[in-house]
Amino acid sequence: MVRVFVLASLAALAPFAIDTYLPAFHVMTNDLETTPHAIQQSLTFYLLPYALMTLFHGAISDAIGRIDTIKIGLGIFIVGSLTAAFATNIEILWLGRILQGIGGGAGNVVARAMVRDLFQGPEAQRVMATIQMLFGIAPAIAPMIGGLLLGIHWHSIFIFLAIYASISLFAAIKYLPETMPQSKRVSFSFSAVTHRYKTIFSDKEFLLLVIALGANFSGFFLYVLSSPIFIVDHLGLSSAQFAYLFIPTVSGMIFGSYLSKKSAGNLSHKKTIKVAYIWMGLVAILNVLFCTFFETNLVINIGFVALYNIGMSLAMPVLSIAALDRFEKIRGTASSGQAFIQMLLSTVSAGLIVPFLWFSPLGLSIGMLGFFMLSILVISQTKSLS
Repeated sequence: MVRVFVLASLAALAPFAIDTYLPAFHVMTNDLETTPHAIQQSLTFYLLPYALMTLFHGAISDAIGRIDTIKIGLGIFIVGSLTAAFATNIEILWLGRILQGIGGGAGNVVARAMVRDLFQGPEAQRVMATIQMLFGIAPAIAPMIGGLLLGIHWHSIFIFLAIYASISLFAAIKYLPETMPQSKRVSFSFSAVTHRYKTIFSDKEFLLLVIALGANFSGFFLYVLSSPIFIVDHLGLSSAQFAYLFIPTVSGMIFGSYLSKKSAGNLSHKKTIKVAYIWMGLVAILNVLFCTFFETNLVINIGFVALYNIGMSLAMPVLSIAALDRFEKIRGTASSGQAFIQMLLSTVSAGLIVPFLWFSPLGLSIGMLGFFMLSILVISQTKSLS
């Protein structure tokens, strides 16, 4: 069980890096003498290198081993966190976020590959769901931690991230086995990596599964990315009240993960996905209808996001494992490809979609429905979920 907690802590590094500093947006805008849009773009400066580097973390771990990849990635993340912690202008903050993005994905990608290295069959789905439950706690507590640290100074938020990454790194070295022995490692070269990704991304089933997974997540994640506007401007809450959004929505994620864990071995993958998609579709449509015809309501608007997350988290372990199982010999690279697609959709949301949708709760609800429609379009073409 200790291994599961360590793997979850590695996977949770990404949401901590995103959500912990969200309550500080307004303060950072004034302190760094910049604009809200420039602070918002610090999310993009994190997400874009994060997405790009996920293409390499898994391939590197297939070549040099899982643990050494974690060491390198988290080491870079720690340097980036300290750079952001001592930023005196927006450009230094951007630099710190870029370094965080370069290293931060190693924990998530390698942890996902190690789950499939260590566990098989229904047990793998149960472990993945357990990690997802623990992983889901991070977005709930991260803004609360950020709000508390904001009472000291916003710089302390990034010092906290450096400390968290250091503890996770120590735990990984101490408690996790090396699941990629020397005999199974593959070469790391540009041509070798290119060939492996050509193999992965030319697999239609893999692409359909990871796009569906990423689109489902983005339906929720656009609310995270727009939370400074959604919470403060639309819902009328303060920067210290981010928990009003994150606790209910993450509770939905945890409950959905619990259902996925219980369904492993009892329901077929096809049945689980069907239930999850019917639920997500119903919630997404009701969300748009409510936002169209009724005034903003704190409980209801947040409630729809929380309910959507139940279906999203029910489907996520099934989709993730089905995608990884397409390439058993290069799971690290497959995990990278999976994470890349997910973060690419999130990056597009942060830089392009969210600024056009955060004008009102209706805009965000349309975004959720749009991502769901993309997901159901691609998942309806899959053949491997049975």
